[in-house]
Amino acid sequence: MANFSKSNVPQFSVDVYQNEYLPEGGREVNAIVTVSATGGGTVGSAVAAPHLYSAGQAPDAAVAIMVDCSGSMDYPPAKMRGAREATAAAIDAVRDGVHFAVIGGTHVAKEVYPGDGRLAVADAGTREQAKQALRRLSAGGGTAIGTWLRLADRLLSSAEVSIRHGILLTDGRNEHESPEDLRSALDSCAGRFTCDARGVGTDWEVKEVTGIASALLGTADIVADPAALSADFTHMMETAMGKEVADVALRVWTPVGTEIAFVKQVAPTVEELTDRRTEAGPRAGDYPTGSWGDESRDYHVCVRVPTAGIGQEMLAARVSLVIPRSDGSVQNLGAQGLVRAVWTDDMAASTSINPQVAHYTGQAELAQVIQQGLDLRKAGDVDGATAKLGRAVQLAGASGNADTAKLLAKVVDVVDVAAGTVRLKARVAEADEMTLETRSTKTVRVKK
Repeated sequence: MANFSKSNVPQFSVDVYQNEYLPEGGREVNAIVTVSATGGGTVGSAVAAPHLYSAGQAPDAAVAIMVDCSGSMDYPPAKMRGAREATAAAIDAVRDGVHFAVIGGTHVAKEVYPGDGRLAVADAGTREQAKQALRRLSAGGGTAIGTWLRLADRLLSSAEVSIRHGILLTDGRNEHESPEDLRSALDSCAGRFTCDARGVGTDWEVKEVTGIASALLGTADIVADPAALSADFTHMMETAMGKEVADVALRVWTPVGTEIAFVKQVAPTVEELTDRRTEAGPRAGDYPTGSWGDESRDYHVCVRVPTAGIGQEMLAARVSLVIPRSDGSVQNLGAQGLVRAVWTDDMAASTSINPQVAHYTGQAELAQVIQQGLDLRKAGDVDGATAKLGRAVQLAGASGNADTAKLLAKVVDVVDVAAGTVRLKARVAEADEMTLETRSTKTVRVKK
């Protein structure tokens, strides 16, 4: 892991929002932990001047673009054309000095540029060569995404850099390898590079694409119209170019007798992290958060504490930010927050729900009921789907999640938002249903 100078590294801060008061016998403590990174070489500056970088500060990054070249990409031909144009746009956004490669993916993975197991170093010349090489992208063959990811991992690991990132585009289902093969590839790549995944058109499997992004701590989305690919790829690459600190972990320490119920990211998307814990010494565990630029995210930490008497208080958890190194050492990013528990007989204090906790509990439920509702709809359970999606409309309305509310309105006819009364639409465009499913985990920040 590279050493970071303060001149180009975001400064991290941690804020904790909770109701620390518990009733007699109360054991569950909930807190929203807001992590903010500010003051680095911002995402915005990368967007404004992608090829400018201060002397002596070579970008510490490598990126691999994986483009689906299976036979279905020729139907319609606009998909393959859009993929070439989008990849060219992404290449244009690669900053000078960044290592990069382009991979063509079918039932096997092929190096499109630069080849020979190498990464190119971005400058005006290599960007132009890479765009010329995109002419070799043609549709034909099957789909085995695990092979694409493994090749990306081999290429990215060849560079002595801290930030390793992938962008993956597919238009179909992963039909030429088993689910176990894909899972094995994801397991081997997790923690080695992050990856944004996109599905183009409507013939791909939402759970496959979102599962790839989730496992590799990236973003997932649908691009129903191939004409929109270039703008999306440019935005993804610009965001990747703004990342400056890799492999950041949320370290949670708890005292004797206290146990972690769950840890999940709740903004900008819902992402379960509980099962990704790695032990980090006595009573401490690390939860991966991936790479950071100038940004802010929210996490919901829930711990169970031993019971205590009225008037007693304790430190329920200490949350800090670290970068674990392969040699067992750790870089502390100098930010921490404390989660407290205080037992009281004041019923008003102990029954009050912190606004941040309440908001994100609702957002997590919103993501869950959308997924359940769509699954029930596909299974033909009209009553079950109606109930779940009605609850989703209610939650989206109460939390001010206007984007999700608009997506829901394309799948159900809304009768009463507050009551969650809806009717399933008789006909729903496949792109609308897939968009709702893909974006179901996107949340809105709590209203201050």
